[in-house]
Amino acid sequence: MTAKRASLIHRRLIDSLYTDAMLLADEARAYFDWVGRDERDGLTALNRVAFSCESLKVTTRLMHIIAWLLTQRAVEAGEIEACDALMPSRRLGEAPETDAAILLAMPVQAAGIIRTSVDLYRRVARLDLTLEEPVALPSPARTMMNRLAASF
Repeated sequence: MTAKRASLIHRRLIDSLYTDAMLLADEARAYFDWVGRDERDGLTALNRVAFSCESLKVTTRLMHIIAWLLTQRAVEAGEIEACDALMPSRRLGEAPETDAAILLAMPVQAAGIIRTSVDLYRRVARLDLTLEEPVALPSPARTMMNRLAASF
């Protein structure tokens, strides 16, 4: 795959994830600010606290995801050097975990938003880890020898 094609795929993936993150952020805001209030009020006192904590966890995950995706866009646009994107302050921040038992106690829509945020965070985390992988560039001499061998 050519570097230009890989760059195009990377850009499309980043743009798609950015759209997903922004849509989820909007959905989460609308839910936790409006619909979720009524559902939260129907929970036990402990689960109301857990509900509030989970809404903050969703927000934290999404902030880290969006910041990371914007950094990748800046690299693609040439505004930030690729090596600068590897700085710890520009990497994907750590996000709090959600306990499975708490997730079961959440209203259905809240649980869906939480699961989706966790899934999106994990997808972006896998991409973030790929930044650490060295890019194997073929040896120019080996490439020429392979071309010569293919000619005969």
